[in-house]
Amino acid sequence: MPAPLVECVPNFSEGRNQATLDGLRAALTSVPAVTLLDVHADASHHRSVFTFVAPPAAAVEAAFRAMRVATERIDLTKHQGEHPRMGATDVVPFVPVRDVTMDDCVALARALAERVGRELAIPVYLYARAATRPERESLPSLRKGQFEGLRERIGRDPAADPDFGPKRIHPTAGATAIGARPFLVAYNIYLDTAEVAAAKDIATLLRTSSGGLPAVQASGFEVGGKAQVSMNLLDIDVTPPATVFAAVEAEARRRGVAILRSEVVGLIPERAVIGAAATWLKCTNLMDHLLEAKIRAHGGPGLDDWIQDLAGPSPTPGGGSAAALAGALAAALVAMVCRLTSGRKAYAVVRNRVDAILKEAEAAQTMERALVDLDAAAYDLVRLAYLLPKDHPDRPAAVDDALLSAARTPLATARGAARLVPLAREIGAIGNKNARSDAKVAEILARAAVLGAVENVRVNVAGMSQPTRGQDLLEEAERLEREVSSPS
Repeated sequence: MPAPLVECVPNFSEGRNQATLDGLRAALTSVPAVTLLDVHADASHHRSVFTFVAPPAAAVEAAFRAMRVATERIDLTKHQGEHPRMGATDVVPFVPVRDVTMDDCVALARALAERVGRELAIPVYLYARAATRPERESLPSLRKGQFEGLRERIGRDPAADPDFGPKRIHPTAGATAIGARPFLVAYNIYLDTAEVAAAKDIATLLRTSSGGLPAVQASGFEVGGKAQVSMNLLDIDVTPPATVFAAVEAEARRRGVAILRSEVVGLIPERAVIGAAATWLKCTNLMDHLLEAKIRAHGGPGLDDWIQDLAGPSPTPGGGSAAALAGALAAALVAMVCRLTSGRKAYAVVRNRVDAILKEAEAAQTMERALVDLDAAAYDLVRLAYLLPKDHPDRPAAVDDALLSAARTPLATARGAARLVPLAREIGAIGNKNARSDAKVAEILARAAVLGAVENVRVNVAGMSQPTRGQDLLEEAERLEREVSSPS
């Protein structure tokens, strides 16, 4: 089973100083398991966009390390560029890629925001799906007035109070927006004219806030002597690049202006490019006939690969992941017995209850399967904390925070599996009698999942320098252990 993966796309207010850009790159790649996919630096916008993927815990650590470098090296009081900005690290979005939900990314955003506010003394605003207020969902609205305007408002206007960090602007690093969102495509179209008014007019017509295309943010700039329509496509499945290009081309033609070229900033999902080709070719079934996609679909790693990873020398995946897998298998067996029962005349009297148990089992299966990977990711955070020098003043607190987080994941496994124990017993009693042994195996696996998960909670809390911080987690875990250990 592949590890969970998130994309992170930090934007820094630096596009000219190569030494600073190299420092940011080194900070990101200093974290194990980080894969830096793309760096786009623009001197006119005086901005850089780094795109990387990593397991969740590693993504948070890498983003923080880069933000620390940006705080040390970028001074917004001396910064001038075409692009609006309010921070040295202007924005840090997390994007779910594989086996990670949007809610998981919201949790990552909050964890990073809290640490940045506490350790770097930078005010942080949560935006997009992580926003705590509706008016903060939109990044342009949040960034209105930029660094200089926010410097005057924060600490005076309660509406400008950050979600984390001090109620005062950082004197040189400003403020930062951290959030969670779907894939966003930064897409620019250059017009064959120096008249920036044309780009501004077209941008106004296109952007959602002016009644234009849905899920589009747009502005007009002068870049390199040409007018540029600069856009963020917030949901390419709603408004793909091909639609945007056609709209800009039509508006430019009405003004007697040609399109010079377009560019993608950062990365773009391949379906957007293939979709544009399908539109141009007028080929409605192109996506169904891609050779590489068919090869990928049949070449992914399976259960055998995951078992080999479990048997390997790395501590992840480990016992916590194995406990969650036992929970997922228990849920799957409960669901199987339900399906072997539902719809059969001999069991018509219990059909409604069987269908209700099936619904619970399906939800539990999804949750426990996610926890298989999340447990490994949580322990990766512990390993990163232990990488801090032993004499570092923040090391004990960082290790305790990581262990506390690592204890919460198996506790979630135990909660879900504990609920499966009575469900397995019930479906074994009322369900298809030919599948009672399957229900019994489900009960045994669910109980094993609880006991294994509780052991992981226990060892993580015991490893803390201040184990009292995890006492409430331990008490709940041991209560669940007693519940499933009692005779049926």
